[in-house]
Amino acid sequence: MRVFYLHGFASSAQSSKAAFLAAKLAALNVPFEAPDLNEPDFSTLTITRMVAQIVDAIDAGTDPVALIGSSLGGFVGVQVALQRPAAVARLVLLAPALDAGRNSIPALGEGGLERWKSSGVLDVFHYGYGRIVPLGYGLYADAGGYDCLNARPAMPVQVFQGRRDSAVDPAMVEAWARSRPDVELHMLDDDHQLHASLDYIWKEMERFLFAPPSYQQIP
Repeated sequence: MRVFYLHGFASSAQSSKAAFLAAKLAALNVPFEAPDLNEPDFSTLTITRMVAQIVDAIDAGTDPVALIGSSLGGFVGVQVALQRPAAVARLVLLAPALDAGRNSIPALGEGGLERWKSSGVLDVFHYGYGRIVPLGYGLYADAGGYDCLNARPAMPVQVFQGRRDSAVDPAMVEAWARSRPDVELHMLDDDHQLHASLDYIWKEMERFLFAPPSYQQIP
């Protein structure tokens, strides 16, 4: 099995979670890929481009894959799983921004969406780059064409969500997971980054990825 990590919005393939997972999977001799979803240019980022990037990477091989998507990467992961259900054997979602197709990316203040649409560009802080980067309105326009809230991936899904998440609504993620019988849900006392829970997450994720799933809802 090949494992792909899909990083979040304004993050990178060198994030702390990517490095953590790379080390854990290397110890198991499991092929691991963390594509840079910012390429070729963050300013022209769209959901369509990110999904196509991962689909192309999956199609380049023949082994089944597991997708681990964080935040907006979780949204992308669900869409990839819908397009390649035969290839994606497992789907893991970390604080997934499942409502990103209906809400602004990133969150905007009053009048912010209109200003973004009018100017065509929004300046955002890119945590992977450590600086302000312009982002085209095409991301918001394109995201509206995708729906994760009503999606039902065919493969086993594991979800980790912090109850103190201020970027993704924990109630939304919990409701989404509990309404799907093949989703294993872990609600954690953590924030959006889930850094304090990484050891627990890995223990449960390793079991989920490499042992027969139990398909149970975990409080």
